Amino acid sequence: MAYRCRECGYQSPKWLGRCPRCGHWETFQEVGEGEGEGESWIGARPQALAQVERPPRERVSTGFPEVDRLLGGGLIPGAVILFGGEPGIGKSTLLLQLAGRLASTSGPVLYVSGEEAPAQVKLRAERLGIDSSELYLLSEQQLTRIVQAIEELGPRVLMVDSLQTMVARPEGGDIGGVAQVREAAAHLARLAKGLTMTCFLVSHITKGGEFAGPKTVEHLVDVAIYLEGTREGDLRILRSVKNRFGATHEVAVFQMGEQGLVEVPDPSTFFVPRERPPRPGAAVVPVLEGTRPLLVEIQALVAPNMGYGPPQRRMAGLDYNRVLVLLAVMEKRLGAHLGSTDVYLAVAGGLEVREPAVDLGVCAAVLSSLRDRPLSRDTVVFGELSLAGDVRPVRQGPLRLREVDKLGFRRAVVPPGPLPEGLSLEAIQVATIEEAAAALELS
Repeated sequence: MAYRCRECGYQSPKWLGRCPRCGHWETFQEVGEGEGEGESWIGARPQALAQVERPPRERVSTGFPEVDRLLGGGLIPGAVILFGGEPGIGKSTLLLQLAGRLASTSGPVLYVSGEEAPAQVKLRAERLGIDSSELYLLSEQQLTRIVQAIEELGPRVLMVDSLQTMVARPEGGDIGGVAQVREAAAHLARLAKGLTMTCFLVSHITKGGEFAGPKTVEHLVDVAIYLEGTREGDLRILRSVKNRFGATHEVAVFQMGEQGLVEVPDPSTFFVPRERPPRPGAAVVPVLEGTRPLLVEIQALVAPNMGYGPPQRRMAGLDYNRVLVLLAVMEKRLGAHLGSTDVYLAVAGGLEVREPAVDLGVCAAVLSSLRDRPLSRDTVVFGELSLAGDVRPVRQGPLRLREVDKLGFRRAVVPPGPLPEGLSLEAIQVATIEEAAAALELS
């Protein structure tokens, strides 16, 4: 006999008034032997590796080529996908679009909503132009009734929106509590594996941007993806942080419109418009998101401080502390007088960039604005900058150069290292920030 906290699941051999893990009072209840230990869906006996049947290799297309690429080629039957994002960012919209396309191509899809009535989901579906006879809606929070509906319908794909609204068992604590979320996720994951049914679990996120609930849920699922963006802009980025069937840290770019989320198949042209004339303070940098190179524009504005307080340093889409280090390196190595100026930096399009390959691009944009000299429209720059002012190589440099060459750029200022064969652009390799400034004519 044991006692378990209904809030966090902590077990104790004796009753406790206050849970030592979550701190709640009067939450321990008696559980029988073997209760809540989970069900077996793999098999009750050990199996030799040679006797284990191979899983199905065919992948199911979601109808979105960008999402298929993000997932490693499509959906795997029996996979469990955790889907998160901030409130109002478009999670339910994208999920319903996926449900509509999967229902029209792959068979019955069950969309379970614990937050909206079927009529509300119907209104969104009409706005998105979704009308499939194989898409079924269920407004329910009780897990037992959801399982019953799954057994009756036998869907190919299950979508649960959201995990925090599910009630695994009445005595399991408050709705959205740790114990309820963990048990609901575990039960649905076992069910998906046993029925070879792809399962999407929508999860809320915390203020820190992580999935809400116990970390156990992320270990249970096969794929974890985030939908990122800002409410002020129409750009949305779907990012993979865990994938047992493909590469991690892949991204898919979408644009929010009247008809829902629309794929951006060539994000480089979206972030870097080529038709406008060059202006001071702009530098084009090829960054790597997962295995995919994207071209982004680093924008800088350097203006004299008017004496109304200390110089301003404002960043959007860049690491604030890293940029301060780069400004100090420019001040020391190039003699750039930035201590009495206001410096504003942003990544065009609202993209968040954290990799060190943008170091040289940030320096180029700041120097361009400081000197009031525009960079050539056909020039790109990338490289990591050390505290000594040395330009260091970055990962997948040849892949970045091939993408830049394909998009028609004619000049690249890059770190020392091997260059891919057959390039039509001019690659200028620089070892120091002084050499980079000279190559960009910003000395």
